[in-house]
Amino acid sequence: MSDSKFLALLRDQIRSEFTASQQYTAVAVWLDDEDLPQLAAHFYAQALEERNHAMSMVQYLLDTDTRPVIPGIDAVVNDFGTVEDVVRLALKQEKQVTEQITTLARTARDEGDYLGEQFMQWFLKEQVEEVASMSTLLTVVQRAGDNLFHIEDFVARELSKGGATDPSAPPVAGGRV
Repeated sequence: MSDSKFLALLRDQIRSEFTASQQYTAVAVWLDDEDLPQLAAHFYAQALEERNHAMSMVQYLLDTDTRPVIPGIDAVVNDFGTVEDVVRLALKQEKQVTEQITTLARTARDEGDYLGEQFMQWFLKEQVEEVASMSTLLTVVQRAGDNLFHIEDFVARELSKGGATDPSAPPVAGGRV
């Protein structure tokens, strides 16, 4: 099983999730520097969520007696021109992750790895929510134009609800942060 294409892709996905976490941290810091605390808080939370996704994948490898390797990350963007640039980057990133997760689920199925396929189901559902949320945020940003207070109000009202952890979420190595 350690030589499967699914496991190779999953190991690579861990790198992608850690990179996404760092990218969202860079986004949050940029927004913080722009004095946009609601948007910054939203993306700080997104950074932790991506980190938890990576650590869920690490836990899966541990649980299946497959040694995890904690990789380095890809380069991240730190400078943006506008809030719209930030959200466009985030949406692009979520769409890319959706393609990767879909490939992981398909590969597990093609290889007859039913445990791996089942593990990926939660991530597929999560990506639908992530892309929808980022698409909505981009629409709001575009409609708000230069009035950043409208964006801050929307984030505070609609995206900062801080709901309970999804009970169907896979366990996170070291615990959820």
